[in-house]
Amino acid sequence: MEERSVKSNRNRRPHRKKPATGPSLLERMNPNAAGIDCGSDTHHVAVPADRDPTPVRAFQTFTADLHRLADWLTACGMTTVAMESTGVYWIPLYEILEGRGFDVVLVNARHVKNVPGRKTDVVDCQWIQELHSVGLLRGSFRPTAAIAALRAYLRHRETLVQSAATHVQRMQKALVQMNLQLPIVISDITGVTGLRILRDIIGGQTDPHALAQHRDYRCQASAAEITAALTGHYRPEHVFVLQQNLELFDTYQHQLAACDAAIEAHVLTLAAQAPTPASPVPAARTRKTPRNNEPRFEIRRPLHQLTGVDLTQIDAIGPYSALRLLSEIGTDMSRWPTEKHFTSWLTLAPRNKISGGRLLSSQTQPSANRAAAILRMAAMNLGRSDTALGAFYRRLAYRVGKAKAITATARKLAILVYRTLKDGLVYQNPGAAAYDAQHRVRILHRLRQRAANLGFSLLNRATGELLEGAVS
Repeated sequence: MEERSVKSNRNRRPHRKKPATGPSLLERMNPNAAGIDCGSDTHHVAVPADRDPTPVRAFQTFTADLHRLADWLTACGMTTVAMESTGVYWIPLYEILEGRGFDVVLVNARHVKNVPGRKTDVVDCQWIQELHSVGLLRGSFRPTAAIAALRAYLRHRETLVQSAATHVQRMQKALVQMNLQLPIVISDITGVTGLRILRDIIGGQTDPHALAQHRDYRCQASAAEITAALTGHYRPEHVFVLQQNLELFDTYQHQLAACDAAIEAHVLTLAAQAPTPASPVPAARTRKTPRNNEPRFEIRRPLHQLTGVDLTQIDAIGPYSALRLLSEIGTDMSRWPTEKHFTSWLTLAPRNKISGGRLLSSQTQPSANRAAAILRMAAMNLGRSDTALGAFYRRLAYRVGKAKAITATARKLAILVYRTLKDGLVYQNPGAAAYDAQHRVRILHRLRQRAANLGFSLLNRATGELLEGAVS
């Protein structure tokens, strides 16, 4: 009997103690910190346990409840608040708390989910409050309210452009179903020639010769080619689909015009509030006309008034790209201490993973950063340009591939943007030839240094000159 009791005690599961709720072992750098777990219909808020008998409360997302939330935080003596960037549910609460004078820290959800076992909203807000009180949370970047409004306008404009492009694709599909190969002979069916032909088809015209008379004098395709492309089967159901999508395309064009007017008014308001720049607007780097999807109003002059510099002097950055870039990063570069912090935030810098002194990976972190996407598109446009940045891109593309070359060139563009906005750098393109000559000097320096280390000398076969030792 004694042996059985001993054996049964050995098989019994040990009693698990509850986790301790005592003071934290880390120093509380923010004693007046609160944590919020944002949701679609309820926000859970946590304050230190000694500030209220009920340190965790739930508030609905109605405006009146959000103001009650702010009142409760004020009554508890809170000065700083940390919250997760969950969808867009945090935006109304963020704006209300910021207007009340709280120091609001917007936290990436990935940075607070590293500890397993925290699966409820109540525990989540307590964990956010705990991390924020000991200074272990870093806030995400959010521009000022005026720049955030400009960003909202421009992001909405991109949505309108994408929606209009969807209806253009559907119009092309309707034309192909009728075997009208108009997209083959003209580059853009929404151009002058294309829209004239489409509107005449919707009006009931099916004669290819009559439709070809709408050819604009700038169109490269001949009237005979357009006639051949417009010979097909004009089926009523496909003409109806064409009509519906053309009407929707026209609607989006009207919406784009209204959006451009709102953007222009907002940019002019921001420029009027900025101090007068020390230097006048420099001459434009290029005189290209805006593309079809770009705004038609003047952009360079108000942007120069707003920032005091001209970002369009940097290769591959046009007025519209500069406007979109400023709407994402703002005009205050002091948010990033150095250019390395800036490129790291853009996810254009290598993310080194080192263990035991060995480099495991140095790939850039995947990200949906819109500013980085703008810089990558600008880097892609440098491939065929006769510029120093274009030569840099071609050299890297040949050596490591186009994908890495685009990232590296985008990083160079980011550094130029940072220095221009922070230090007033006036960029001047040295040219591809100057870059190639400088690169040749660097290669020659390394070759002479390696030859000297190995006990050899280099001979210039063109002049017969003996190159000994390394370049000083």
